[in-house]
Order: sequence, then structure tokens, then C-alpha cells
Amino acid sequence: MAPEPPAVALGRDDLRAVTGYAVACARQALALFEHERPGDQRPRAALDAARAFADGAERTRVLRDTAWAAQRAATAAREAGLPAASEAARAALAAAGAAFLHPLATATQVRHVLGSAAHAARAFELSAGDDPAVVACHLERARALAGPVVVDVLRRYPAAPPGGGRVGELVRLLDASLR
Repeated sequence: MAPEPPAVALGRDDLRAVTGYAVACARQALALFEHERPGDQRPRAALDAARAFADGAERTRVLRDTAWAAQRAATAAREAGLPAASEAARAALAAAGAAFLHPLATATQVRHVLGSAAHAARAFELSAGDDPAVVACHLERARALAGPVVVDVLRRYPAAPPGGGRVGELVRLLDASLR
């Protein structure tokens, strides 16, 4: 049995800062989802719950429930042939999931910090026909949104791991630019 990774110092204020960052990144792509799926409020609800936590509310079951609902919205959009909308919903899911960043020094935790930014950038990339200039612009915006607390938290973890397809690649690009 492998030893448990060391703990990372992670306070409630750190979690709130990371979640606020994740919401700011994901909210940019929400319009892509709502344009394609105007009656589906699940990603918006996940972002609202995550924003409430970032602003001082407790971490409750509502946060988890809205995150899972955003996942179902992403799946429904993908199944409807709307990949950009699906990625935008995944950005909302990742924003809500940021509140559950684990204090374990594992590279996979980096996705909790940067996943919403990467999914949002991928959503914009897909909506622009895979234009690399579009993704570069959105990654730069995500980098600019990362305040000192977010960067400090990110640096407590190992670098982002390999894998994860295009979104994993975007996580690694953003991770490298913030360290």
C-alpha cells in the first residue's frame, strides 16, 4: 500500500479564494451554455452556489448537489451534439468542485484549482472552431484573474499531471504560466 501524500496547509480563506477564482473563470463561458440550452439553469445554479461559498456561506450539500446537476447538464449538452456548451457546463461543475479542494499534495488537485479555467477556455476554443488564438486569449484572461492567494495555493501542490486530453493540456499550460 502506497503511503498517503503529505498534507497541504489549506484554510477556509484559501478555499474561498480558489472557489471565487474558479467562478470568475467559469462565468465567462456560461453564456455559451445558456445560448444553446436556454431553459437549463443547472450550470448557473452551480456557479451561484459556488459564489455564495466564496462570499462566506458554509460549504453545504447544495454545493455538491448543484455541481452534480451541472455534470448532468454537461452530459446532456454533449449528447445533443453541443460540445462547447458541454465544456461550459463542465466549467461550472469545476467551479463548484473547487470548494472541495483536498489538502493532499497530489498533482491531481491542481485540476480543482484550474479546471474551471481550462474547461471555459476549451468551450471558447470549440465555439471558435478550434482557433488557437481564442484559447490563448482565454488562458491569458484566466492567468490575470488568479490573485496572489490562488497562485500561492497552487504552488503548494505538485505540477499538474499528464493526461486529461485537451482540457488536461490547458490545465498544464495555465499551471506552468502561474508558477
